[in-house]
Amino acid sequence: MTDSSPSLDLVLMRIGLFGGTFNPIHFGHLRAALEVKESFPLDQCYLIPAAIPPHKRNKDIVDADERLEMIQLAIEGYGGFVLSDVEMKRPGPSYTIDTVDIFRRRFGGNNELYWILGLDAFLEIHTWKSYRKLLQTLSFIVTARPGAGEPGRESGRRFLEDYLRSSVSAEYVYADDRDAFVHPSLCAVFVQNITLIDISSSKIRELVQAGKPIHFLLPERVENLIRSRGLYL
Repeated sequence: MTDSSPSLDLVLMRIGLFGGTFNPIHFGHLRAALEVKESFPLDQCYLIPAAIPPHKRNKDIVDADERLEMIQLAIEGYGGFVLSDVEMKRPGPSYTIDTVDIFRRRFGGNNELYWILGLDAFLEIHTWKSYRKLLQTLSFIVTARPGAGEPGRESGRRFLEDYLRSSVSAEYVYADDRDAFVHPSLCAVFVQNITLIDISSSKIRELVQAGKPIHFLLPERVENLIRSRGLYL
């Protein structure tokens, strides 16, 4: 369902916020979201497609309504996953801090918010708008896929620690009892290994443009929509 309710009951919940272009959404996105949701565990996981991603070129991004429709088709029937069009309704670039502020106001202070993103994206967080405010507002779950040129769990911790201490704050330390990097005034950063699924949206777009099959890379209903509307050609 599309997220349109203005507020939720103030019940303690663990809410995951999974942003991205989703151009198109595929099984790599979906499996990562599922594994994070089950591991933490999260009560709800919101998939939040960006309208105008600040860090991406826009020429290959299909219309927002079509990306919303693809995500809705992909998560239909899976409890706990919610499509949010909050960034589609806001003019201008889709800055994460603005999205987080909206969800913080909506859910209030009695719920825990987590921003879910890949390791490669997190390693640029010091370039994000108001990144320190972000780290003061909610925890991050950083997903890594060992074997895909990314570090495994142990080496990933050291990799993240080096980055956090050099680019964000030297006060970040690893806490075994929380299995996260903690800070005296900023929120925690968790590392979550996920199953290696070597699929990318860019590869799917290339296959479509080349007239090659994209079966088993994304949900069948999403594939059918792409084919029927001639997307990415």
